[in-house]
Amino acid sequence: MEKKLRRAMMFMPGNNPSMLQNAGIYGADTVIFDLEDAVAISEKDAARHLVHNAIKYFNYPCEVAIRINHIQTPYGVDDLKVVLAAKPDLIRLPKAESPRDIEEVDAIISEAESRYSFAPGSINMMAAVETAKGLRNAYEIATASPRMVALAIGGEDFIADLKTTRSKDGKELFVPRSQLLLAARAAGIDAIDTVFADINDEETFIAEVNLIKQLGFDGKSVINPRQVRIVHQIFTPTEKEIAQAGRVIAAYNAAIERNSGVINLDGKMIDTPMVLRAERVLAYAKSVKK
Repeated sequence: MEKKLRRAMMFMPGNNPSMLQNAGIYGADTVIFDLEDAVAISEKDAARHLVHNAIKYFNYPCEVAIRINHIQTPYGVDDLKVVLAAKPDLIRLPKAESPRDIEEVDAIISEAESRYSFAPGSINMMAAVETAKGLRNAYEIATASPRMVALAIGGEDFIADLKTTRSKDGKELFVPRSQLLLAARAAGIDAIDTVFADINDEETFIAEVNLIKQLGFDGKSVINPRQVRIVHQIFTPTEKEIAQAGRVIAAYNAAIERNSGVINLDGKMIDTPMVLRAERVLAYAKSVKK
């Protein structure tokens, strides 16, 4: 199956009609209509109906996700009751701390799929881990439902939970990012990095995106269209990387045809991990071109 790209997942406030209308023009792989932090309590009800109508009547050229309020707040269940009727592609649960959080949302989605005659399992889920407790349960959260397609780290809340502050090089998030990535990989789902709030500090943002790509993340949550272009540039394989991956696969296939167990390219032995990395680069390049 072709990999679904989630390089840039862009938040849009769910109570802003003009931003909802134009959400699809910025090239993000996923738009996330936010019903949580971006929406005041007095506007929760209006925002969830606005998001429902936007999904129902606009044809977005990308994956459409909704960040609901946590299922244990007074707003989470009502969010789902309204927005699921519009059939979003993905529900993002914030502040996940246990598999039970995922199971509760999964049950409500399943009931809605049956009520509206949607295909079973057609609405995906992802969860944001934003506390130390959530990180301890990250693998169990990631595997709590077959709907789960990604884990994200919510950096600002996580740092507050750690009782520290955010530095430019992000050293305080190195261990949480690494542990979340391991949990996502063990579960076979995507790992998505946290937002970077200072949209005018492009230099630090670029350094952070390069860091999380090197760690192995699949993408990053963003808050501004300017950040989408940067994330896509960094995550897209270069022509040199694509060419080298093609040579690795060609050398591998030639060795298979010769029934040879030894694969060499430019004097270097090609092993299975190198072949898998090459296949990933080519699959990524193919998806980007679509």
